[in-house]
Amino acid sequence: MFTRAVSRLGRKRPPSEIHTGESAVTAPDNDQKGTRKWATSLESLLDDPKGVGEFTDFLKKEFSEENLLFWLACEDFKGTRDKEQMLKKAHDIYTTFLSSKAPAQVNVEGQSRVSEKMLEEPHPLMFQKHQDQIFNLMKYDSYSRFLKSETFLKLKAKEEKESSASSAGESVPKRASRIYNT
Repeated sequence: MFTRAVSRLGRKRPPSEIHTGESAVTAPDNDQKGTRKWATSLESLLDDPKGVGEFTDFLKKEFSEENLLFWLACEDFKGTRDKEQMLKKAHDIYTTFLSSKAPAQVNVEGQSRVSEKMLEEPHPLMFQKHQDQIFNLMKYDSYSRFLKSETFLKLKAKEEKESSASSAGESVPKRASRIYNT
């Protein structure tokens, strides 16, 4: 039971919490690249700039890119240390994604809404609850559709084709070792 609870906690944590400092959790997919790595988790996809680009393009077609843009804005906000910059970014996030008149409003629970008064005293984790909600929405909805999308499958097939072409020149023992260790 404890193991299952711990694994559930691991799934709910966004990449910002998983990959912080020297005590970063090391994933077994360190040698994987591109679509193979992206397919392991949403965290792996969001750690790769090319993956973020492909996922953004997919979300644009799905008319839900605001979720990823909000998540990325929150990641940037958490890294802000200057109070004046933090105040400006908090206001920008609120007016762009969270206010009732936001042009790219994200769907977060009503009880966790940020009030304009809270914007006067910003802190790095003020949007964390919202960010976690959006992360989970992407993880269990958009991300799974992305992995089944024509875009992702074409990229994966292209990478596999390139990989098999480059491995054609390998010796049999080296290729067997690579395949066995994958």
